[in-house]
Amino acid sequence: MTAPRDDGHPEYDPFSYAVQEDPYPIFAWMREHAPLYRNEKRDFWALSRYADVSAALRDPTRYSSRNGIALEPDLWGPDARKTAFFLAMDPPEHGRYRSLVSSALAPRRAAALEPRIRELARERLETLRGLPAFDFAEEYAAALPNDVLCELLGIPAADWDQVRADTDELNHRDDLSDGRSATSTAAALRLAEYLLDVVRTLRRRPGDDLTSGLTQAEVDGAKLTDAQIVGFMFIMLVGGNESTGKTIGNAWYYGHLHRDVQRAGLNGRADDWAGETLRYDSASQMVARVLTTDTLIHGTWVPEGARMVILHASANRDRRVFEDPDRFDLDRDTGRLISFGNGPHFCLGAGLARLEMRIALEEIGALVSEYDIDMTRARRCHSPHQHGFTSMPCAVRWRTG
Repeated sequence: MTAPRDDGHPEYDPFSYAVQEDPYPIFAWMREHAPLYRNEKRDFWALSRYADVSAALRDPTRYSSRNGIALEPDLWGPDARKTAFFLAMDPPEHGRYRSLVSSALAPRRAAALEPRIRELARERLETLRGLPAFDFAEEYAAALPNDVLCELLGIPAADWDQVRADTDELNHRDDLSDGRSATSTAAALRLAEYLLDVVRTLRRRPGDDLTSGLTQAEVDGAKLTDAQIVGFMFIMLVGGNESTGKTIGNAWYYGHLHRDVQRAGLNGRADDWAGETLRYDSASQMVARVLTTDTLIHGTWVPEGARMVILHASANRDRRVFEDPDRFDLDRDTGRLISFGNGPHFCLGAGLARLEMRIALEEIGALVSEYDIDMTRARRCHSPHQHGFTSMPCAVRWRTG
């Protein structure tokens, strides 16, 4: 838990490296002692209990996305849609843009991608097979979702690894800083320029991919601009790559900590392994909203215009919903997990993400019988929004026969 505030209570600061290393002890304290938490320094309120989080996400009229979904000054405010695009919109406008890609990512459509996702997973594993050690996070967990999304978006295969490197870099924050570093800003600009070039190329020579489809799409009778299409691509790459890849890595980490989980996960229970990881330690930690009216929450009037942090990662550990929530349990019913949000902003790529997680763990489980992570060399990502690893060197034992 982080150092206490002046009042003796622990401080939840999502920009603190100490919090990012392990936010769950402070989440537990907040749920029991401060279900409406106030951070005066960062000027936000936070909701940590399942019922409050779920209700807020289902109420976009009161908890609006119009100022964006992130606390960083360069991402928050009336111009948030310039960076967050339709994620910084409320219904019904949000739905008009979301619908342009939601059908392509619907569970039934995502399921049809399973054979191709397995091919991509096996291609990545083929370059690692037989090695006594490799970096699970960098060379596999992060690579597979990126490969899938890049292919869906029509990005040339030769550029996939660079897209992933830029995506990783643009999410990094320095300790206690709520702004982008110079390297993060450079990565964001580099990726935006690259994606703009992809859009312009596909306008001239469209293919059978999602970006080509967006070049022909219309909202309210007007075709999408190049900048709007880049906005779609950013959302999918940053959200899909980061959250899915890091959750796969988190599953691997808990298999390292709990050998019974590792044995079961590698030997046929990949789906349960992925599902419980989504509940226990989803990479996606929180979203921000702005309150549109004075609201009474846990006995306190919170004013219109207040910044609200909605902690779905904390909600997944709420004892009021999940029995013995701090135990990683492959037999648990995870049907009520809230890792993908709720309401109109429910993650449109949830079905694809679940599929990628299961396949990633199934395919490596078919080849690996045992592994250990070198935690002295593992590195966590540093982001207020994502919890997971950027590097996980591990030693593996390959199956024989």
